[in-house]
Amino acid sequence: MFVFAQQSSLANQFIAELRDVSIQQDRLRFRRNLERLGELMAYEISKKLSYQTTSVQTPLGTAQTQILRQQPVLATILRAGLPFHQGFANYFDQAENAFAGAYRGYPANDTESFEIAMDYIVSPDLSGKVLILCDPMLATGRSLEKVYHALLRYGIPAQTHIASIIASPEGVQYVQQRLPQCHLWLGAIDDHLNEHFYIVPGLGDSGDLAFGEKV
Repeated sequence: MFVFAQQSSLANQFIAELRDVSIQQDRLRFRRNLERLGELMAYEISKKLSYQTTSVQTPLGTAQTQILRQQPVLATILRAGLPFHQGFANYFDQAENAFAGAYRGYPANDTESFEIAMDYIVSPDLSGKVLILCDPMLATGRSLEKVYHALLRYGIPAQTHIASIIASPEGVQYVQQRLPQCHLWLGAIDDHLNEHFYIVPGLGDSGDLAFGEKV
């Protein structure tokens, strides 16, 4: 598990701005900070991927360099994950992409229990590929688990990385227990989940902050 907040870097500044109640009112800046963190995580994950040597012809000669052996598949959960996913796509610019629509489904008059509802998923073939599943918030971990297992109908990845910006200790433990084969990349691990399953101190609802409140 890699946690950006455990070392000094620009990632901490971007996370601080995402949390700040005054700065986060600027939706464009909020989305851009999600995107920046996606770029930073993409770079770190790229260090763990497989490379091959190739020759590049320059105006003055030939240079040897290392390039990715295979582009990953980038997957995210609509809608909050879109800016974060874009950061990964900026760096893995030849990658294939997968998308899932998953959300908390609450029974009537009950905001303290929920099931994960999923009504949309699309993906390329995942067989033998590297899958990067990104979602800004790792709260309970249940939506990530459900989406991951749904994606397996498109093939079994050779390697899976899960990336989130803010995580709860409960969510981290859940994912590590239920998806031990996946590598975790996190911006920060916060204190706890509250009674409504939101991360504290967290940053609020990332989907609403990025795109406006739901009705």
